[in-house]
Amino acid sequence: MKLYLDICCYNRPYDDQSQLKIKLETEAKLSIQELIKSGIFELVWSYILDFENEQNPFIEKKSEIEKWKSIARTNIVENERVLQRMEELEKMGFKPLDSLHISCAIHASCDYFLTVDAGILKNSKLIKEVIIGHF
Repeated sequence: MKLYLDICCYNRPYDDQSQLKIKLETEAKLSIQELIKSGIFELVWSYILDFENEQNPFIEKKSEIEKWKSIARTNIVENERVLQRMEELEKMGFKPLDSLHISCAIHASCDYFLTVDAGILKNSKLIKEVIIGHF
């Protein structure tokens, strides 16, 4: 099973764990990490994850998140099909960066796109090519 995690998922373990929702999402993310490392799930990475992670002002967090790129079996680079689908997603109401993430997941034929982003989850029923899920 192929998974794409947006940057919010990678950052979740570094968020304030005193909130129950964030703590539970972190536990779910860590469990999924173990399944990826064990080979049960296949991780997909993309150039937009590189871009957003590069914006992280915390060097240690950025470095830890970047390690997932080497674990991923697929790395999506910018291409015309990704950009074209991104434009379609934007017209459906998704933000530009969110559209790029979703488009990369679709391009990689992912089974699931995981996020904790409320805006993406709100419009998730509009997407037919990949299941958008929350953990």
